Amino acid sequence: MATVTGWGPAFCPWKTPMADVAMQSPAVKAPTARARTLRGDAGIAWLLTLPAILAYCAMILLPLLAVLALAFTDYEFGARSFRWIGFGNFADMLGDRTFSASIRNTVVYCLFVAPLSIGIALGLAVLIEAGARGRAFWRAVFFLPVVSLTVAMATAWQYLLHPSIGPLNALLRVIGAGTPNWLGSSDWVIVSLGFIGVWENVGFNLVLFLAGLTAIPRELYAASEIDGARSGWSKFWLVTWPMLGPTMLFVIIITMTRSIRVFDTVQTLTQGGPNNASEVLLRTIYQEGFHYFRFGYSAAITLVFLVIVLGLMLIQTRLIDRRVHYG
Repeated sequence: MATVTGWGPAFCPWKTPMADVAMQSPAVKAPTARARTLRGDAGIAWLLTLPAILAYCAMILLPLLAVLALAFTDYEFGARSFRWIGFGNFADMLGDRTFSASIRNTVVYCLFVAPLSIGIALGLAVLIEAGARGRAFWRAVFFLPVVSLTVAMATAWQYLLHPSIGPLNALLRVIGAGTPNWLGSSDWVIVSLGFIGVWENVGFNLVLFLAGLTAIPRELYAASEIDGARSGWSKFWLVTWPMLGPTMLFVIIITMTRSIRVFDTVQTLTQGGPNNASEVLLRTIYQEGFHYFRFGYSAAITLVFLVIVLGLMLIQTRLIDRRVHYG
């Protein structure tokens, strides 16, 4: 009888332990080496991201947790002890006229600045993109307020809007119009700050819109002409507006956030006056925390501010994102 070579007890699977078979099989060694490599890569990745994680925890996460804890206490700066008062700070907000005025003025400011700055920036971006020359020049001109020092620009605006020596009121006197006290009147102060806010935000939004317009394929405009869209207005509604959806969503969120956290121009020009007519939310937080040293109450207002910002972002992304075309 012929003997089959290599077919003996040492090579029979039913007689060889499974561990020996696994060790002899090269297909089992590959996943083990691959797993080792993946574990090594994961360790290197965690090591490289460790500084960023530590910085995030130290600068964002821990301060946020501290604000969350202080919002439910009566802690004042310099006090050796404090009490847990629950929702006492939030109850005090309901009767605080300064807080109510800051909420109202912040909402009015946002509703004034955001639509105007977005609309003006979009119109300017379309005109600049349609022009054949001078694109870089106009971009630099309109972006200048963004890179300028806010305090220096606020001082310039204080001179321009001065009731007696300001150029704006001097021009109004020439044409026989009224000369309001732009920054000193309760009726005009929030409007004046709103126009300054529009001036500050137009350049930033303009650059974002120009980037979005540059990313639109030119072939779409040629295709729209074939379909009968001859005028620039028709091309705007059929091509430009839908394709600018992602950029528009981003600009709305950024502009609303920048408008809500207005502080520097108010602090420099009006200090919240007259009679809290220009008091805004961030300045109230600053005053309560660093002027009156009521850190617990200031933390509670900060928590309300964060909830408002997150709520606006959630509403915008949920409602507007459904109509955005990601082409």
